Amino acid sequence: MMFGFGRSSTPKHNEVTAQELHELVEAGRALVVDVREVNEFAEGHIPGAVNMPLSGFQPSQLPDAGGKTLVLNCLGGKRSGMALDKCSTAQTVVDTHLAGGFNAWQSAGLPVER
Repeated sequence: MMFGFGRSSTPKHNEVTAQELHELVEAGRALVVDVREVNEFAEGHIPGAVNMPLSGFQPSQLPDAGGKTLVLNCLGGKRSGMALDKCSTAQTVVDTHLAGGFNAWQSAGLPVER
């Protein structure tokens, strides 16, 4: 048997869709952490999101979500996945990101804050 080759069918991070995240945010059950760079965040982001660019991302600096689910997002899902890898290495209990990132959020026609 070979180990470590190919992709497993189960994603290693929990993913929520744009619509699911919108419902969680509206219900006050999620805090969004956007790991895009400051200039990208300024151009538009999910309302209420906190900006923590991946370039300086430290799991220990994540905000206290006050019992809410912390959900990471970036533009397409790659950088938020990288940030989640850092969280799992640091054994932080953050394991969820937005499938398709901010692009999916905008495509769903959900509100954007600038």
